[in-house]
Amino acid sequence: MKKHKFAKAALAAVIGLAIPTLAAAEEKLHLYNWGDYINPKVLTKFTEETGIKVSLDTYGTNEEMLAKIQAGASGYDIVFPSVHMHDIMSQLNLLEKTEIGSSPNFKNIDTQFIRASTDPKAEYCLPYAWGNVGIVYNKNKVKEITGWADMFKLAAGGEKIILLDDPRETIAIGHILNGTSVNSTDEAEVVAAAKVIKDNLKNVSAFSYDSIPLVTSGDVAAAHWYVGANIFVQQNPDVLGYIIPKEGATMYQEDMCVLKKAPNKANAKKFMEFYLKPEIAALNVEQQMNGTPNIPAQKLIPKSISGNESIYPPADILSKLQIFVDLGQDLKLYNREWTSIKTAQ
Repeated sequence: MKKHKFAKAALAAVIGLAIPTLAAAEEKLHLYNWGDYINPKVLTKFTEETGIKVSLDTYGTNEEMLAKIQAGASGYDIVFPSVHMHDIMSQLNLLEKTEIGSSPNFKNIDTQFIRASTDPKAEYCLPYAWGNVGIVYNKNKVKEITGWADMFKLAAGGEKIILLDDPRETIAIGHILNGTSVNSTDEAEVVAAAKVIKDNLKNVSAFSYDSIPLVTSGDVAAAHWYVGANIFVQQNPDVLGYIIPKEGATMYQEDMCVLKKAPNKANAKKFMEFYLKPEIAALNVEQQMNGTPNIPAQKLIPKSISGNESIYPPADILSKLQIFVDLGQDLKLYNREWTSIKTAQ
């Protein structure tokens, strides 16, 4: 009897120790997002509202994120892939079904942003943010710039420029100038698009994501960069400018997805629900200066952002923006040409 009581007491003690440990685990959330791609105030408000502590790690490319997840990185709950990477991760069975599209507040989402071909009913991921990729430039170095051709003229004239260290984004410039699709899988078209970049390599200072300080200082005249450059334009309006090239550009969209191996799936779903609130999506835009798929949130965004046509372009400019799709095995064409560009630099 004593042994039995002792066993029961020991079991109770173990359970008692396990319960708080489990509770602590449930009150955490681990995000893996693009660098500086979420307003810290959003995370603070989520913790204040739910008591769930949020940690954040960042990445620079879709490929970097995917490689880390595939290599067995554990502990992450939510990732923010671009649409084509959303499709790739779905095909690799890396994403958890959340049924976010059935949430009552999903009515706030503009349905045109349900773009992933593998997730047509938003059963897995939530459209998070969108924007364009254009040119940030130094007004003291550049008197007038309207597009990609102008940027390459700067380079031909001896000014330094920077292009993104991203095969699809950078080769896309060649496609746009050639009038071909950024999603082309025609080998001749991909080679021709890459040749546009090769022909203009002479004054390409670097392929980099870290170009804003160099453009701001005037060491570089212009750089291929994201619409988030408007954050820095706002801080330095007399020095910096940002344009969507007249020839056209790429647009991006990131989705919020829960990983199949997420340790805190319930908390991840709570965060998705939280982000459906218009005031939360608007708060993120205030700091990020990109587009939101949340329709009522757009009414809460400051006019300085909603009225900025480089952030919310009119229909005629929007129609010239192309979004990447998953190319499957044909991606090797771009990787091959990218290697050729890098070795020719």
